[in-house]
Amino acid sequence: MEQDQENILVLTDEEGKEMEFEELDRIEVEGKEYVILLPLEDEEDEAIILRVEYEENGEEVFSHIEDDEEWEKVADHWQEISDDEEDDEEDK
Repeated sequence: MEQDQENILVLTDEEGKEMEFEELDRIEVEGKEYVILLPLEDEEDEAIILRVEYEENGEEVFSHIEDDEEWEKVADHWQEISDDEEDDEEDK
């Protein structure tokens, strides 16, 4: 399966290890922007959600969501969007 390179992000973790992710989606919940990423090297294929923040120079910074309630809201919202898209596909 060929990956669309413009949807591939390389992020560096706290230990300096680079990992590749496919950007599945970007959503906004309660005025904050989030990105849904799928690790390309993870065999479990479990997506992760990170908050998108911007530095003064406009550069994107991705942050882990520390608050469980915030994470649940974002995960639920993305699940609803994903379910709606699947329903739309089935109707075609």
